[in-house]
Amino acid sequence: MATNLLMPKGTAVWLVENTALTFDQISQFCELHPLEVKAIADGEVNVGMVGLNPVLNGQITKEEIERCEKDPDAKISMKVNKLPEVAARQKGPRYTPVTKRGDKPDAIAWLIKNHPELTDGQLVNLIGTTKSTIEKIRDRSHWNMSNIKPRDPVFLGLCKQVDLNAAVEKSRKHLPKSEQAAQAVPEAVAVDEAQGGLVSDFGSSSDNQQPSDEGFEKLMRG
Repeated sequence: MATNLLMPKGTAVWLVENTALTFDQISQFCELHPLEVKAIADGEVNVGMVGLNPVLNGQITKEEIERCEKDPDAKISMKVNKLPEVAARQKGPRYTPVTKRGDKPDAIAWLIKNHPELTDGQLVNLIGTTKSTIEKIRDRSHWNMSNIKPRDPVFLGLCKQVDLNAAVEKSRKHLPKSEQAAQAVPEAVAVDEAQGGLVSDFGSSSDNQQPSDEGFEKLMRG
């Protein structure tokens, strides 16, 4: 039986008006009661409804209709679409749950502060916001500016770290080499500071001092 027929009643109207199929065949194909199909044929229901051609919609072939017209006991088979389904293209701002939409201004402020190289278009794609909102946060004319606090959008769950890294890398490739180097310096300094902190914690001068010979003898005797 048909399971995904488009507009069953409209299809039934077209089949009644344009084919010699029996009421039972049409009711089986359209998943309608035979008496309802008969009422359509008698003009008792769905008067004025425009019939829907299932052949043009690719749901049945002309040959299948002709085959079933010759055999009243035959059941109509819906045309099988052998083409693979086209993957849905995702365009425009990504969907954001209602509970997280209030965090968007904070995320925008964080990105503007920490990644000024990102364009408004990239911010729109990452956060799912609008360019007018970004502009208002940039010039601090946003209605809730006093309560906006820069927060990492990845931490807020508004975008993925992979997407953010890709956007940053893409935007930096279009910058002059001098600006690329300038933006790379703070990262290198941060890494050096972090490593220096580890050295100071685990390799301080007090830990590396070795006892004198006299002290070493005292330790051996004690």
